[in-house]
Amino acid sequence: MLKPKPALPDPQPGNLPRWRGFNLLEKFVAGTSGPVPEGPYHERDFEWIARWGFNFVRLPMSYQCWAPGDPARWTELNERVLKEVDRAVKYGRRYGIHTNLNLHRIPGYCVNPPAEPLNLWTDERALAAAIFHWKHLAERYKGRPNREVSFDLINEPANIDEASYVRVIKALVDAIRSVDPDRLIIADGLQYGTQPVYGLTGMNLGQSTRGYMPMNVSHYQASWVPMSSEWPAPSWPTNWMNVTWSADTLRAFAIEPWRKLQEKGVGVHVGEWGCFNRTPHDVALRWMEDQLKLWKGAGWGWSLWNFRGEFGVLNSGRKDVAYKDYKGQQLDEKMLALLQTY
Repeated sequence: MLKPKPALPDPQPGNLPRWRGFNLLEKFVAGTSGPVPEGPYHERDFEWIARWGFNFVRLPMSYQCWAPGDPARWTELNERVLKEVDRAVKYGRRYGIHTNLNLHRIPGYCVNPPAEPLNLWTDERALAAAIFHWKHLAERYKGRPNREVSFDLINEPANIDEASYVRVIKALVDAIRSVDPDRLIIADGLQYGTQPVYGLTGMNLGQSTRGYMPMNVSHYQASWVPMSSEWPAPSWPTNWMNVTWSADTLRAFAIEPWRKLQEKGVGVHVGEWGCFNRTPHDVALRWMEDQLKLWKGAGWGWSLWNFRGEFGVLNSGRKDVAYKDYKGQQLDEKMLALLQTY
């Protein structure tokens, strides 16, 4: 077991650390239908992540792991499951890893199907339930330093106007800060996390972007992406949507708009990115390295989707990788070495 690392200064939303790590999916979907079956987080994941030189985990969670999906019962909490989240935060502290809690499914909204029964952006009952859940988490982690835990409010808002999004975020932030005034809070960008939200700049929040473009590289043959099975095998650089994509395209599309946000005193972090296992491995690694170089140059941290699974360094199921057995897991050594470099 690794020895605890010395405490670092608390991060600030206007200048987020260059955290680097992984998304862990044990609470991503309630039940067994997700890419990782619902269950407790694994201490060994935290130990290995720290041992390999990383310092961040993002926990994308569905509230339905600890509360019913029926709006009439949205405020009924399962303490046993919430204690599993508590243990993840403790593992993070034990191994010197920052733990970022995200509601991937929040009452009233999820980017993935099925749709919620009420609409977070328009229904006050859904907003009240969302406030309830975040306020409960704020009470639960009150007193934990920001170097240990932060909140990422809503995963990948899509097809919603900025004013409606800002209204909801403000309500959640006010609720959290009524309990824990200094909690570090991060908000995802609009349109699936890809667009900075200037309407939030006065709220003392960090913002989270994404690293999935172009989709024909990152999501080639992903079953949940329409038409992806009909795309030609990707290369890098590549052509996508009548645009030639390269490191320069990524800089113009995904770096420069967020640099302008940084200039307004907002810290930026790449909350999700990665490449599905059907993209040829050499293409995936070249694309990943260009992303990593750009983020290092911008001073941004990142969180790979995922650690174990089809995008990850462990058990990704790629057919063109010679895996190394690592304590019973199949390790992609080349991908791990690339990530460690940046």
